[in-house]
Amino acid sequence: MNTQPHLEVPEAVRKMAEQNISQAREAYDRFMGMARQAQQMMNGSSGFMTDAAKDLQSRAMQYTEANMEAGFDFLTELSKARDLKEYLEIQSRHTQRSIKNYGEQAQELGRLIGEVARNPVKR
Repeated sequence: MNTQPHLEVPEAVRKMAEQNISQAREAYDRFMGMARQAQQMMNGSSGFMTDAAKDLQSRAMQYTEANMEAGFDFLTELSKARDLKEYLEIQSRHTQRSIKNYGEQAQELGRLIGEVARNPVKR
């Protein structure tokens, strides 16, 4: 006999969450468009930046975008959860993926930072 309560998320709450996520994604897309333009301007006008520094900057931007997309995917999936059990399963999967990805990203950024430290200015 199942004695645990079945906590269901109302459809109206899920719809409202989906709309809020959509609005946040639109704002994020506009922000990232401006950030990409700023990055391109810096790369074009900064003759002092080494290739390693440009690689570091580019990789950091790629990771930021990937992590934000993963966050939006997580929220979108979470907003469709129909009950507490499904909510917790989604959260667990996202946490495991995030830990793995952040570890890999930290290693790569550490390697790139080392390259920048060895060659801090363009010659």
